[in-house]
Amino acid sequence: MARVWNFSAGPSALPINVLKKAQEQMVEYPGAGMSVMEMSHRSKSFTEIITTAEANLRSLMNIPDSYKVLFLQGGASSQFAMVPLNLLAEGETADYINTGRWSTMAIKEGQKLRYAQVIASSEDENFSYIPKITKSDCTPGAKYLHFTENNTIYGTTFYSVPETDARIVTDMSSSILSREVDVNQYDLIYAGAQKNMGPAGVTVVIVREELLGMADSSVPTMFNYQTHAEKDSLFNTPPTFGIYMLGLVCEELMNMGGLAEVERINRAKAELLYNTIDESDLFSGTVRVEDRSITNIPFVLPTDELNAAFIAEATDRGIANIKGHRSVGGMRASIYNGVPMEGVAFLVDFMKEFEKKNK
Repeated sequence: MARVWNFSAGPSALPINVLKKAQEQMVEYPGAGMSVMEMSHRSKSFTEIITTAEANLRSLMNIPDSYKVLFLQGGASSQFAMVPLNLLAEGETADYINTGRWSTMAIKEGQKLRYAQVIASSEDENFSYIPKITKSDCTPGAKYLHFTENNTIYGTTFYSVPETDARIVTDMSSSILSREVDVNQYDLIYAGAQKNMGPAGVTVVIVREELLGMADSSVPTMFNYQTHAEKDSLFNTPPTFGIYMLGLVCEELMNMGGLAEVERINRAKAELLYNTIDESDLFSGTVRVEDRSITNIPFVLPTDELNAAFIAEATDRGIANIKGHRSVGGMRASIYNGVPMEGVAFLVDFMKEFEKKNK
């Protein structure tokens, strides 16, 4: 079977060059005589792998030396608990903005473990927009403000950091490495790798060093950021193959010209798809124009029957994982870094063909 155009929201498409290099090194990593999946995480070869992966990520994102980069496990979902456990003491407050399923889950964990205050939400319109807040909306004395930068299910994105006097914490799982960001604007960034950085299994945390050591003694050892920072992410066996793949992805993006060029390509892909939707008499977008994501693009047809027909025919054409999440319905094209312009153009051509047949 030939490779399909994979529009999965995650685990997602990976750059073909990365897959080919991993294939070449699958059985024997150069100089090691064994696969990455077989080697000790304390070996010389893996030390080279994890050091290079961190260096590549730091270079791509221009991460200052005053931040620690941690390679953890448990997905972004584990960070819903680790963030309040590490940054809040008993009785302290954090602010949250609710823009969809993943922020809702983060809020629930925050409320379960510490005091999490929801200061804004777009639930009233099925999370189809980003709430605008000012400092006056924030809770006095809140220790941090948490938001999900890009909403994978609903296709919305924060294009600026909300105004607050509190520290800024963001889940970047589906937007990290898709565009340039100023890391200095954030105090803690976390992201699962399986959207833009690599395969599922590794979670990246980028945290200001001054925030380490804030967790009280009741926090379990494995849930304390300082535990992992002090051991350079090697306190226990890390997701070795995932870290290796993340390093290869970062290397590929650097070879493309860095995040400025990656962002240019991603915006061009998104513009092509959004223009097709906006110019159509049959397809419709579901998100306010100013808040549209460049990585996750939901769209719908007038009836459930047409949606089902489109998905079935698209699958037959080699367009995979185009079905939208049940919360929105219709279709969703996740056009991460691993999806080339050629794949988006193929989808657009099929959309136009489908519209002609179903007017």
